[in-house]
This record gives sequence, structure tokens and C-alpha cells, in this order.
Amino acid sequence: MAGAGIVSVVVPCRNEVGHIDDFLRSALAQQLAPGQQLELLVADGSSDDGTRARLDAWAAREPRLRVIDNPQRITSAALNRAVAAARGTVVVRMDVHTVYAADYVQQCLQALHETGAACVGGPWRPVGQGWPQAAIAAAFSSRFGSGGAASRRLDYTGPVDTVYLGAWPRAALLAAGGFDEQLVRNQDDELALRITRGGGRVWQSAAIRSQYAPRASFVALYRQFHQYGYWKVPVIRKHRLPASPRHLAPVALVALVAALALAGLAWTPAWALLAALLAVYAGVDLACARAVAGPSAHMALGVAWACACMHAGYGLGFARGILDFALLRRAPGAAATRLTR
Repeated sequence: MAGAGIVSVVVPCRNEVGHIDDFLRSALAQQLAPGQQLELLVADGSSDDGTRARLDAWAAREPRLRVIDNPQRITSAALNRAVAAARGTVVVRMDVHTVYAADYVQQCLQALHETGAACVGGPWRPVGQGWPQAAIAAAFSSRFGSGGAASRRLDYTGPVDTVYLGAWPRAALLAAGGFDEQLVRNQDDELALRITRGGGRVWQSAAIRSQYAPRASFVALYRQFHQYGYWKVPVIRKHRLPASPRHLAPVALVALVAALALAGLAWTPAWALLAALLAVYAGVDLACARAVAGPSAHMALGVAWACACMHAGYGLGFARGILDFALLRRAPGAAATRLTR
């Protein structure tokens, strides 16, 4: 079989000069079983910060590395180009801002073999350095912040809606149609949805271990979740499926706040209802933040504010997506398509 024994690791990349060397060393140090080979395909989105020069320098001395051009500069296109060039029977996705256990790829292969799933991956494990990134990491993995998604549970092994990054038999990935290049965000969730609707399984293994570096500022976190919410709307419209409660909760909160604020202009008691709603939200937010932040009040406030940024960003992004995609039927603007970090 062509590509037998080869594992293709595909990586989207743009303007990562400060991280690319450490990532390449980590990825190329993956421990595989005898007879297995790793090829690393990095799809560069026209980097202009020196990243491409670093990639070319590595590729000149490392035969396992190939650099792929991605003129579209979005993640879904990068992944499709890398998968098209892959020679392996299994495709494993990696991200530059993630640190991987030495057996990460091997555990992906083992999970695919043992479960027969069409897609496997590990849980999201955000790790931050200092405040506020550590607070953002805690909020990202908390039940209040994430809505209780199984993919955020570090000890969970079993079927899930989606996984962090992912690994696929290449044939199954191609049969599913690859990544939707109309989506700037949520392309991995949408692919997982197509796989499950087609009868395949998406499986999370707690043995697939990695650490993700979340956004390091509240503004960047808000922008990230604004795009997540925005791009969830076309996914729902494409598949004609209702969103899960955790997807609808933020936009419902935003809509209720807006409705009460507008009603207050004509009906004064609405202001009291709005104040009560915000007080309840703040109280629940702070209580949940304290539960994951420990005794540090400074950290608890950071976690609470991060959760608020996530919920407000997602809710407002979802509302904007409804306006653009469902009501006005217009193309997304620059803020919705610009990659953030």
C-alpha cells in the first residue's frame, strides 16, 4: 500500500517566527514504533515576519519536513493543501502554539486502531504563564466557561462531538470532503459533524496529551470567541441542525440584556430587571471562578472576567452571524475573517 508506515503531520502556519523553531524540534522528536515514519507538512500562509525563511532553512537540512504554500491564508485551506500533499495513510493535525507529549502521534495511532473511529484526538488542556493568561486557561477549561463540553475534560475517554486538533485515516478524511474552506473558524467542528452524520465516530482519548497556549489578553480572547460564535451560524445553516444549548446560551443572554436595555427606555422597571439579571450572572460567574481559581482573589477576578469575555464574545458574534448570514445574506467583513492570536 502506498504510504504504508508513513504518518503525515499537517500544520497550518502564518507569522510564527517566535515559535516555529521550538515547534519543529518538538514535532520532529515524536517517538514512533519501529517501521513507522513521520513526515511533517507545514502549510505557510504567506508569512512576512521571517517564518518562511526559518521553515526553508529547516527543510534544507531535514528531509522529513516539507513546506506547502497557502496563499489563501486561512486554516481550512492550509489543512486541505497539506492533506492533498500527504503520503501517509494517517493524518495527524498539529498546531504551532501547542506542546505535545513525546508519544502524542503514537497515541493517536493507537486510538484509531483500537476504536475504529474516523477521527480521534485528546482533550483541550490550556496552560497559561502568568496573569492573565493563566486565568484565561482556567476559564477555558471550566464548566461555566465552556458550557460543560466533554472535550474540555482531561480525564474523559469516549465519544465526543469534536476533539482538539484531531487525527484521521487519510482515506476517511478525504471521503468526508476535507475541511470546508468557506469557514475561517469552526472548520474542525464542522468536519466532525459531517463525520458523525455520515455514520463515523469521533473519539477522545485521555492518553493523547498536549498543552495549548491560550490567548494572553482579554481583548484577544474576546475576539477569538466572537469569531467562534460568528462562524457557528453558517455551520448550523449548512447542516440544518439546531445548536446545542451551550451554543445558544451566550446569544440568549446577550439578547435578553439588549431587550431589557431597550425596554427600559419606555418601561422603567426593565432597568431593575436588567440589574438583577446582571447581578445574578456576576454572582454565578464569580462563584464558579473562585471554585477553579483557589484562594487568590486576583486570579478569581481574572477567571470571572475571562468567562465574561468568552460568553459576551461568543454571544455577540453569534448575533452578528445571524444578521450577516441569515437576515442580510451578505459576505463576512474583515473582522470576521481576520485570523487572531
